[in-house]
This record gives sequence, structure tokens and C-alpha cells, in this order.
Amino acid sequence: MSHYYAFNGDADGLCALQQLRLAEPHLLQQATLVTGVKRDIKLLQRIDAEVGDEITVLDISHDQNRADVLRLIQAGASLRYFDHHHAGELPRHPCFAPYIEEAAEVCTSILVDRYLDGRHRYWAIVAAFGDSLPEVANAMARAAGLDLHQAATLERLGICLNYNAYGETVADLHFDPVDLAESMLPFTDPLMFAAHSEAYARLAAGYEEDMCQARRLAPLRQVPGAMLMRLPDEAWARRAIGVFANELMLAQPDCALGILSPQSRGGFTVSVRVPTHSPVGAADFCRAFDTGGGRKLAGGINHLPANELERFAGRFEACFGMA
Repeated sequence: MSHYYAFNGDADGLCALQQLRLAEPHLLQQATLVTGVKRDIKLLQRIDAEVGDEITVLDISHDQNRADVLRLIQAGASLRYFDHHHAGELPRHPCFAPYIEEAAEVCTSILVDRYLDGRHRYWAIVAAFGDSLPEVANAMARAAGLDLHQAATLERLGICLNYNAYGETVADLHFDPVDLAESMLPFTDPLMFAAHSEAYARLAAGYEEDMCQARRLAPLRQVPGAMLMRLPDEAWARRAIGVFANELMLAQPDCALGILSPQSRGGFTVSVRVPTHSPVGAADFCRAFDTGGGRKLAGGINHLPANELERFAGRFEACFGMA
């Protein structure tokens, strides 16, 4: 029997994985990790399983993996599925166990935290910070008895872990998410990881350097209530796109944001953030474009052809701009 963990390479996926691996040490020797950059979400197509194999899925949309979910359970594998993105219709099958909730105030690591009855909650707090849920994360930190300095340390760790996942390919990243997961594994306490991990020190330094460059950029287009940014075709910009979007939203919480990152094949990767009061969710808006999806407050388009840029910009401003 084999076990597979298919997880998003961002903070939420990494911290969900960390919680389960700490709680399930008996699976460590036989488990295979399947992951990639944040936008690489069709991970189940990489898994060939057979009767008796077990697969744990973390923080990737079921809607984008439905065909492979059916293929795997029909092959006799068992799937646990933890996620908070748009799921679509779920299979009803004894080999499929969904732990899916699409509410705006949860992330996958919080669902895993509930599953484990809070056994490794500090890592769930890291994920909530990294997944741009600061109010939820701070409430969890206070309830767990963490002081302001400790909460700030977990916040910075979550942001840096999330930052590492953004890139067109793993070559853009500071660390392959598999390697980052292995560096995290020995640490039951993320505060100790932040204090003693050489990998984290390197990641934090890279984050500061990239964000200094991102903060110098000016908007491509801006109307009241909606702003578009276009990043340069550089690895640092591809790394910075996610945390830069989150930072801009915290600074302008009533303004919808779209960030365009050029791709080597032409076209763009798009990250979209919307205000909490927006009548149109980010995921709903992005799903109007091929390869688009996400959740209520944060979505994206994996590939926007260059010839669709004007259509995208017009629809974005019409949808979120204030007349």
C-alpha cells in the first residue's frame, strides 16, 4: 500500500501537510509528496494509484481535479480531500471522504486543525496568516495564548511560506515546496522553525529583497474601486505577485485588485483580490475566463492570453469600479 500527499505548495498547503505528517508519523516512510508552484493545482493527474492506496489532498480545487478523483477512486484508491476552494459536484463514494468548506473565513489548514482537534494549531495559525486571513489568525493566536511578538513571528513566517510558492515554474522559487516541507517536518513548533531554520532565514531575506522592488511599481490602470498592476517579466516579480497582492489589499481594503504577471509562452498569470463587501466574488469573476478559479476574496487565472487583456481589464473595471 502506498500513501500520497498531494498539496498546494503555498503556506496553506504546506501547513496542512505539516499538521497531518506530525499527527501521522506512521505514514512518513511510505508517503510520496506531490506538489508544485501555487498555480499547479491539477496534481492528481500525476498519481497512478491502485487498490488499497491512500491519497490525501490538500488545498487544491476539487472542481479542477474531478476527473482524476473519479479515476482514482474507480481504481480502488481511497481519498481524503481537504480544501476551501470552489468544489463543484462531489462524488458519493465510500472511498471518498471530503472535508471541504468554501466559507471566506476558513483555509485548508483550519479544516485540518478541526480534523485533528487542534493538535498542531500553531501551524494552522501560520497558514491563516499566510492565506491572508489576519483577523482569523490573530483571534486563533489570542485563544492559543500567544503574545503579540509570537503572533507577529507566525505572521511573518506564514507570509514568507506563501511567497515561496509563486512562480511560473519551480525554478523561479527559492525552494522546491517538497524541500521546504522536509525542512519544516522536524519542527512541531513553528516558532522554533522561525528561530532556528536556515531555510527560513534564506526565505525571509529573499522576500525582503523582492518586495522592495515590487513596492516601487505604479498601477497599469486605476479607477475608483479597481486597480490593475502589471509586473515585469522577471523571476523576482513572479515570486512577489501573491504577497504583493495581499499587501496592497490590506493597504486599500475597499479596492479590487488585479495583478498581471507575464508568462514565457505569452499571455499572463492573473491574481485577483476583492473587498469583503464585494457583491461579486473573486472566484466567480475569474471563472468567466478559461483556467480561472479561486475563492470568494482571492482568485486567479492561470493563463490569460495577451489578446484578452483589454477584455479582462474592461470587465474588471465594469465589475468592481465605482461609477
